[in-house]
Amino acid sequence: MSYIDGFVCAVPTNRQAEYVEHADKAAKVFKQCGAIQVIEAWGDDVPDGTHTSFLQAVKCQENETVVFSWVTWPSKAARDEGMAKFMQDPICDIQQNPLPFDGKRLIFGSFKAIVER
Repeated sequence: MSYIDGFVCAVPTNRQAEYVEHADKAAKVFKQCGAIQVIEAWGDDVPDGTHTSFLQAVKCQENETVVFSWVTWPSKAARDEGMAKFMQDPICDIQQNPLPFDGKRLIFGSFKAIVER
């Protein structure tokens, strides 16, 4: 079964083009490091919840949009090896390649697939 890295962040809405450019560069590096697929999804219908929500999770502000992203790897071992390579790439150097969003509000996690169809 696949292994998934998932990410949620709040991006200033007026920086969408900059985010897409950044994400496209990162996706190419992820693929070079062994990822099967990289998805970047710009929030379109993301309701605010009563108890919890994507918006609340990243403290999304009025001028921001939630982005939900995931990277699919063939296995946890491939992910561990690939992510180690990815983290060494210049794309991860914040001084050379600043994030187009507040990285302090990025949430992420790694998941073992339990159903795949």
